[in-house]
Amino acid sequence: MFKNLTALQPISYAALRIMAGLLYFEHGTQKLLNFPIPGPGALNTLQMASGLLELIGGALIVLGLFTRPVAFVLSGHMAFAYFMAHAPQGFYPVQNGGDAAILFCFVFLLIATMGAGKYALDNRKG
Repeated sequence: MFKNLTALQPISYAALRIMAGLLYFEHGTQKLLNFPIPGPGALNTLQMASGLLELIGGALIVLGLFTRPVAFVLSGHMAFAYFMAHAPQGFYPVQNGGDAAILFCFVFLLIATMGAGKYALDNRKG
């Protein structure tokens, strides 16, 4: 049974890339556009930069455009966010609310190393 699943690896990897990008994009829309729920309010420079990375970077990941460099930058963004915002709140991720930041960091690191995969604009010819 598991041998048959191997054929689905390209599709499941594309689904991971697209869903990670959509979830990341949603964080940007919340911060910058107050959608789907109101964001944190007035943003300082760091929060504005973070929102732009989430909005633009998330969209590029979904589209699979400039995937490797964007994923690398977003991985670093999440590592930075974890140590700046979450780690000071406590040692354990479940305590400091940094679970998503860690997961995004390593998913984007995987995408940076593996590339866009299937269903990506990076694969277009010409």
